[in-house]
Amino acid sequence: MTKPLYPFTFEPIFKERIWGGTKLRDYLNKSISSEITGESWELSTVPNDVSVVNNGILKGKNLNELIDQFPEEILGKEVYSRFGKQFPLLFKYLDAREDLSIQLHPNDELAKARHNSFGKTEMWYVMHADKGARLIIGFKEDTNQADYLSHLKNKSLLTILNEIPVKKGDVFLLETGTVHAIGGGILLAEIQQTSDITYRVYDWDRVDSNGKGRELHTELALEAINFQTVSAKKEYTTIENKTISVVDCPYFKTNIIELNGEIPIHTNKDSFTVLMCTDGNLELYLNDEKYVYKAGDTVLIPAVLTSFLLKGKATLLEITV
Repeated sequence: MTKPLYPFTFEPIFKERIWGGTKLRDYLNKSISSEITGESWELSTVPNDVSVVNNGILKGKNLNELIDQFPEEILGKEVYSRFGKQFPLLFKYLDAREDLSIQLHPNDELAKARHNSFGKTEMWYVMHADKGARLIIGFKEDTNQADYLSHLKNKSLLTILNEIPVKKGDVFLLETGTVHAIGGGILLAEIQQTSDITYRVYDWDRVDSNGKGRELHTELALEAINFQTVSAKKEYTTIENKTISVVDCPYFKTNIIELNGEIPIHTNKDSFTVLMCTDGNLELYLNDEKYVYKAGDTVLIPAVLTSFLLKGKATLLEITV
């Protein structure tokens, strides 16, 4: 008897954030729980936030249970040999109604020593940007710890940081140690290592309803910061019904597919595939079964399923390890 594996979708895990809004509902039809929902975790094995299957015969099982039962079939040979039964990536949609804090993430070595965690290399795909929206990524010029701390103390940090205007379709890869913030008015897809470690260095002096500011991690951040300038934006040109590579880093590979008609997809058994539908609608055909998806859906395709057909008009991120 063949094992009952098929393309999985999961219940989104919503996160209220001080900077969140309603675009996850307004643009992606997510049934969000509040007017300040900042994140929809689509695919996660972060402790206490493990994704639960919401389709097919394995509905109700969580991702860790699936991997425990079918490790190599789901993860793929290479991923399983590298990470064991640990799912190495975290997939989210983010809605920034206001600016996020200025922050950074530690690398693998530091995160392992301090938090017994992966580091957090991440990428962003901009799905919507209000007029004038921008990201903050890295420094305008190479700097050093003393200058950085002086600007932090004087609340002039923004004067030395690099602000980048953005539009729909822009892609950025953020290496660990890069100081960054998502600006208000941006909806994006985020692909990252499985980690929830963030060092917040400035939060715009915001306070909650009790007059309390969020915790800052000034000291922890110092050893983790890259004080050199970075080149984070990834340039690419889409071709209809072609798989276009936009990010290829040690932790994940991301392609963009501008689907208009149909495209057959053939993979190997080394890695699972995740599809994030950022725009439009599509159908996936596999073994005489049809699966239907829309903007805001995220699909995990087990590594053992190596051949399928996509039909429709949609923009897709295709991610493997």
